[in-house]
Amino acid sequence: MFRVIAVPVALALMLAGCQAPPSPPTKPQPICAGGDVMMQTTLWFGLSKPQGGTVSSLEWMNFVDNEVTPRFRAGLSVYDARGQWLGDNGQLARENSKALMLIHGFDSTANANIEALRTLYKKRFGQESVMRVDAPVCVAF
Repeated sequence: MFRVIAVPVALALMLAGCQAPPSPPTKPQPICAGGDVMMQTTLWFGLSKPQGGTVSSLEWMNFVDNEVTPRFRAGLSVYDARGQWLGDNGQLARENSKALMLIHGFDSTANANIEALRTLYKKRFGQESVMRVDAPVCVAF
């Protein structure tokens, strides 16, 4: 009886290892139909100062001219925005803000420059945070 059951089970196990090899992987499709893969980073800067008042247009332009542009000479875009967020104090804050969009390579220098901008802005204007959003994008000029 043991042989009657053992032989078919052993045969089934051996045949299970005789399957056809998987087909070779297909060539990966390019991520971008045109252009190159780069990183898009958008930084969100609140304009309300904690002690009252707002970051003026002149203060903002000085920050862009003296801090952002030297780090990202290839180009940048700035957008006016209005947003809301929950502060550390648990209160909902609504404020005008600036969105700074940077297109850059995947490198440590760009990352260090972005983090330096966030730190400088928070310190200079007393901000709790500067939000950072990163996404890979296809770029063609």
